[in-house]
Amino acid sequence: MQAALDGAERAGAETELLDVRRLDLPMYNPDDDEPTEAAARLIEASYAADGLLWSSPMYQGTISGAFKNALDWLHVLGRREPAYLHDKVIGLISAAGGTHGLQAINTMEFSVRALRGWAVPYVVPVAAAARVFDGSGRIQDEPVARQLETLGSEVVRVAGRFTTDDSLHRQIECDDAAERIAAVV
Repeated sequence: MQAALDGAERAGAETELLDVRRLDLPMYNPDDDEPTEAAARLIEASYAADGLLWSSPMYQGTISGAFKNALDWLHVLGRREPAYLHDKVIGLISAAGGTHGLQAINTMEFSVRALRGWAVPYVVPVAAAARVFDGSGRIQDEPVARQLETLGSEVVRVAGRFTTDDSLHRQIECDDAAERIAAVV
């Protein structure tokens, strides 16, 4: 993740790392969704950002439970206007013990769409993560480091386009589509 954040910083972004292992989020409960301080930090930082980088290890063919819980806390953004992560640009990273990291990427991509965000097409599924990272989490594989840095800069590039070009916003596209359908009916 740090390599992707470094790429985003070199592309001009301000970054903040929110590590779900350190946030100590309580289990999301839709019947009692008043955010704790940690959950509020995650929610507010996600809502304020133009772009996000998501990273999860792959466990049993999907994202980690801790990461899924963090995504569940973003459900409270449904009460905002615009709702959820409307038009946020999101880069996706997974780390797998084997070669099937795309399964976690696919899960994250479904969540991006459900939260009304936009996943950049360039993704980084890190295969054989134990060989790529050392025991301290430092990257030992230069091509993977470049891929992660590229992803960070790509999120900044696309987020910059979204924030400066109103024609790229989903609501405008939805409104235009509704007008076209109304004209036909």
